[in-house]
Amino acid sequence: MEQPSDRSPGGFVYRLGSKGKRAGERGLPKPEVGQAEILAEGLEGDYNVYRQTERAGDPAMALLLIPLETIEALNRDGWPVRPGDLGENVTTRGVRYEELRPGRRFRIGSAVVEISKACDPCTNLYTLPYVGDAKGPAFLRATLGRRGWYARVVTPGRTRRGDPVERVATG
Repeated sequence: MEQPSDRSPGGFVYRLGSKGKRAGERGLPKPEVGQAEILAEGLEGDYNVYRQTERAGDPAMALLLIPLETIEALNRDGWPVRPGDLGENVTTRGVRYEELRPGRRFRIGSAVVEISKACDPCTNLYTLPYVGDAKGPAFLRATLGRRGWYARVVTPGRTRRGDPVERVATG
């Protein structure tokens, strides 16, 4: 997969995804946006049905992050996952999945976010064209522990593709 030309050393934003609320839509995949505001409630223009209806807008679920390297590992396992397919708002490059742990903070563009909890796979993933009902249980097992991480927004800000993703000290 091609990397942005303005890549900084270490991790960076590979892709941003946001999908607004539309009746009957499940939110997958998230269409790419080139830049966006990261607001306290999440990425500008994004709507997550589960977060809003089942979790009452839980601020600990404002953003979903996943490393591109995790998507590439799923590809090697035979799943044709593309960035945005798992519902993530921020696809990173150069940030190991293991670095994204609860309590750790990261600067993404001018925003600061704090990793809150792992995102568990759900049957919403069955809607992906390469999954469906028949392969759904196998895909949920494949994404268990690899679906991404939720984060709360500590400091709102703006981000765009290619911005650095840097770990920052907690205060």
